[in-house]
Amino acid sequence: MATTASRPSRVAKLPPRERILDAAEELFQSEGIRRVGVQAIAEKAETTKMAIYRHFETKDALVAEWLRIVAADYQAAFDRVEAEYPGRPREQILAIARFIAEGLPGISHRGCPFINSLAELPDRDHPARQVIEKHKARQTRRLVGMCAEAGLPDPEQAAAEITFILEGAQVSTQNGSIDQAGDRLMRIVERIVDQHRSPRDASRATTG
Repeated sequence: MATTASRPSRVAKLPPRERILDAAEELFQSEGIRRVGVQAIAEKAETTKMAIYRHFETKDALVAEWLRIVAADYQAAFDRVEAEYPGRPREQILAIARFIAEGLPGISHRGCPFINSLAELPDRDHPARQVIEKHKARQTRRLVGMCAEAGLPDPEQAAAEITFILEGAQVSTQNGSIDQAGDRLMRIVERIVDQHRSPRDASRATTG
């Protein structure tokens, strides 16, 4: 694995807008959205408040853009598993679960950015909250589509159960209430998928 450059040397090479977003991400994740002011972000990014407002009209706009980037990373995970397992929706579903499971150690330190942000943004009209809600709706649609392609008789129910497990695992990891959360997550999702499959599909999977 290649050695990751230290943050100061890496950030110094970024364009101003990306440097601001990088600083905002680190501060929002470690300290929370409400506690972090624009001045703190400017100092972390080695720039000025005026420079931040040249790129982002308000702090809320900066928060929303950060969450769009996080959401894009999750959507890219769906794109990757569809490319890696073409025509194999069961494997795609398990690969998405694996993506979440493998990210749990990071969540144990900082928490899920979506869950943390929702807790801090009770106003449904907040632009950042709208980013999260649109992302979650799009993610659910894609998961329902995978369940339908897998031949599950009730893809909406299967997708709901899987979503509850994926999000519940993140919360449980964050509060430290469940050990071996990643392994447990994978076993539960696999059981959900197989329980929802028709006997003919299950038989075909075991004999194929």
